[in-house]
Formats: sequence, C-alpha cells, structure tokens
Amino acid sequence: MKIQKLPKKQFPNALMEIPQPPENLWIIGDLPKQNKDLIYLCVVGSRKFTSYGKEACEKIINGLKGYPIVIVSGFAMGIDTIAHKKAMQVGLKTIVFPGSGLSDEAMYPKTNVRLVKDIVESGGCLISEFEPDFKATQWSFPMRNRLMAGISKAILVIEAEEKSGTLITARLATEYNRDLLAVPGSIFCLNSKGTNKLIKQGATPVTSAEDVLEALGFEKEKDEDRQAKLFEDISPEEKMVVKILREPMPRDELIRAMKMPIATANSLLSIMEIKEIIKEELGEIKLI
Repeated sequence: MKIQKLPKKQFPNALMEIPQPPENLWIIGDLPKQNKDLIYLCVVGSRKFTSYGKEACEKIINGLKGYPIVIVSGFAMGIDTIAHKKAMQVGLKTIVFPGSGLSDEAMYPKTNVRLVKDIVESGGCLISEFEPDFKATQWSFPMRNRLMAGISKAILVIEAEEKSGTLITARLATEYNRDLLAVPGSIFCLNSKGTNKLIKQGATPVTSAEDVLEALGFEKEKDEDRQAKLFEDISPEEKMVVKILREPMPRDELIRAMKMPIATANSLLSIMEIKEIIKEELGEIKLI
C-alpha cells in the first residue's frame, strides 16, 4: 500500500489545536474530507478483553450505523481491532493510529497487517507521525494516544484495568476538553476497575449506542424511526420474524409460529443472528 506524506495544509484542524501538534504525518488511504457534520469517535479498551467487552463494543458500534461518525482507534489487538472491524462491517469509516511507522516491516502488531487493505478499501486510512520505517517503542504508544484523543470529539473507553495504557487516552481527553464516555462493568472484573473509576470521576456512563449518539449531539431516534430503519434492510421472511418477536420466546415456540419447515426456519434464524437482528440468550430468542 502506498505511503504518502501529508501536506501540512491537509492536517486535520483538530490536531493543530492540541498542545503538541504533530510536525509530520504519513498516511495510507484517504483522510475523510473535513466536514462540520462529521464526528470522530475514539474507541479504546483492553488488549485482554472479555466477552462482555467484545459484545459491548460491537453492539454500540452496530447502533451507530448510518450516522456521520468515523471510528478512531489504535490498531492494537483486543478492543481496538474489534472496533476497527465492526466499524467496517456496518459501513462506518475507520482511522488507525498505530504506535509505529506505516511500512510493512515496521507496522505493529504484525498480526493486523492484513487489515490495512480492508481499512483502505472501506474508505478509511492509517496515520502516523513516525517515519515509515520507525518500529514501535514503549514511548511511541502514549505519543500516538494524544493524536487519537486530539482528532476526536469524544473518547469511549470499553474496558480498562485500573493501571492501563487506555487510561492515558482517557486523561488526554479531559486535558483536551473532549467528552469522556465509559462502559460500566462488574465490580468483580479487573477489566472494569478502570472504567468504573472513570465514571466515578465524572465520565459519562454508556450502556447503549443511544447513549453515545446523545453524547455526540445527535437527536434521540424515536422507536418508530428505529423500527422503520430496521425494516428497510430485511427480507419479507425476516420482517415476519421481527413481528412475531415482540417479546423474547424459546426457539421451538418461535419456529412453530413461523409456520415453515424446521430446517428452513433454523437457516433463516441463523442468518438473522449473523446480521445481528436477533440474538439467542438464556434459552430465548429476542430482537437486538
């Protein structure tokens, strides 16, 4: 993939307003055009994520589909990677700030190099202030965190231990006067100690995509509008299932109500689960 040095006049305005603006920026892909309606949301979290953290990240980003939002993250294994992948899956552009240069030899982590093509082809980009062949060091990650926080309107922390690099980005958010959002978690989980502490210190607690949209300044979508949007992208058979599932119900009961061959019904339900229209939990199927 072609690495280009970004002319200073093309630097994102928000990055020129932080206390230590970048001197140079290299890019792979295209930076979204500066637009007053476009909002950058930084999503960060633990490398050692839990199933709860993964599900929370995916569900929240899924609910941002269709809004003028760009997902920003740091390319690390864990929540960062989940955020990048989910953003692309739902049609949102995503921007990567790795803690290294952008050459194939320097890119970190190596396991994510194959993601670069997907990100660029989906309209996103990778940006670094480090020379293309610069290899990541312990201090380069906190440096890039200031760019992630600086370009964003808000920072959403999904999971973080009490002493975590993720909290550096959270601290920068408050220093740069950005909105700080955090997903609350179990008091028994180490990965929630950091996020719960942030909420205690004043971060906005987030339990849904609606909470994020409200924090970003979007008008809350009415239930009927959300239902209408759901119905735009689904087949007649899927619409029938949505109508039946006004309340969660066991799979066997739902299949009887669908009045179609069991194999056909199970296949349809599997597709709807993949499309994240429905979810099976505690023995019952419900709408997401």
